[in-house]
Amino acid sequence: MSKLQSNFIYNTIKFLVVLLFASCDNNRIFEENKAITGEGWSVNDVKLFDVDIKDPATTTNFYINIRNADGYPYSNLFLFVKTIFPNGKMSNDTLECILADEKGKWLGSGIGDIYDNQIPFKRNVRFPLAGKYTFEIQHGMRTDNVPLIMDVGLRIENAE
Repeated sequence: MSKLQSNFIYNTIKFLVVLLFASCDNNRIFEENKAITGEGWSVNDVKLFDVDIKDPATTTNFYINIRNADGYPYSNLFLFVKTIFPNGKMSNDTLECILADEKGKWLGSGIGDIYDNQIPFKRNVRFPLAGKYTFEIQHGMRTDNVPLIMDVGLRIENAE
C-alpha cells in the first residue's frame, strides 16, 4: 500500500470517528484538532483555533487534546497558549501536559502505537465577552522540532 493510500485511509477513519463522537456530545461548545505535518512539530508552527462565543454567562471547561506516537522521546509536553479576546486583549498561559507516568507507561487512550490525551487546561471559567476568541497553541519544549506529536486540539465544553 502506498503512503498516499495509507494517509487517505487514516484520514477517512479519523473523520468517521470524529463524526461519530460529535453526534453524541451534548456538552461540547467547540472542539477541533489540527494535524502536525512534516518531520515533527516545529516551534514556528503555531496552531490557531477561532471560537465564536455567543453566551458568555455559560460556565465552561477547557481541554487541550494531544495525540502522540509510542516513540515520543519525552514523558511530557510544554505548551504556550495565547488567548486573544474579542476586544483585542491577550492572555498567555504555560501548560505542562503529562503524557507518560513515572515508569514510562503512556497515559490516555490508545490504538496500536498512537495515544490520545485530553489534558484539563481551565475549569469552571466564564468568557468575559461574547464574540470571536482566537487561541494560539505553540509547543514550549527546549528543541525547535518535537517529533511524534501527531495532532493538537482544543476542546471547550459546558461545565457540569
